[in-house]
Amino acid sequence: QVQVAESGGGSVQAGGSLTLSCIGSVLPSELRFDDYPMGWFRQAPGKEREGVSCISSSSMLTYYSDSVKGRFTISRDNAKNILYLQMNSLKPDDTAMYYCAATSCSLSGLSAAGVSAWGQGTQVTVSS
Repeated sequence: QVQVAESGGGSVQAGGSLTLSCIGSVLPSELRFDDYPMGWFRQAPGKEREGVSCISSSSMLTYYSDSVKGRFTISRDNAKNILYLQMNSLKPDDTAMYYCAATSCSLSGLSAAGVSAWGQGTQVTVSS
């Protein structure tokens, strides 16, 4: 299980940028952060949690939802146990609470169904 803590959210105007960070700690300690594919999810008020982007354990595979493709970049630093989400050209529709989690990741996407541990999230608010 990967315990996570997200940070980096904030309030920006449309067209602005933010970089989210997620630091992970692995339980039990025999496993490592780079054993797990990781992903970012978001949930806007009144909407279901949706998968935004994910990255394989080795960073060889990345996936982006259509709504963020070309604007967001996911990356990870396995030496520091940190997952990043660089968000550019932000839109008001990107306003949501953003969560990271260990999750399955494929070319088809990611799913919240298999996530066993969630952090508290970090709020992103984009004004027009």
